[in-house]
Amino acid sequence: MEELSTALEAITGDSGRASFDVEDVRGPMACFVVARDSLGVAVGCGAFRPLEPGVAEIKRMYARHGTAGVGSAVLRFLEAEAALLGYQAVWLETRLVNRRAVDFYAARGYARIANYGKYIGNPLAVCFEKQL
Repeated sequence: MEELSTALEAITGDSGRASFDVEDVRGPMACFVVARDSLGVAVGCGAFRPLEPGVAEIKRMYARHGTAGVGSAVLRFLEAEAALLGYQAVWLETRLVNRRAVDFYAARGYARIANYGKYIGNPLAVCFEKQL
């Protein structure tokens, strides 16, 4: 999580810490996952939390640089878990300046949507949705 915050701060100028509360991903309709390599070293993470009826919000997606396929695997896992819990869609926000993330989500079937919640009116934020 610290590695993610440091990377986000370098890319966007904001660590993202203020947009994540660990309590949001502890409930029965939430999920937090850590990806580990063959030695058990953490190489990625991701989470989702309930946002509104039928919609989960993806949070804290991260894959260590140089770990091919980790981000995709974490995202697929989160999508599958969200579907198992009955969510019909997942939403997320990233910063427009984070082109790697924007391109990553677009390549995996996420479509841009109007900014939601605290991101409404924020020209630096871009929001996405994927139907499950």
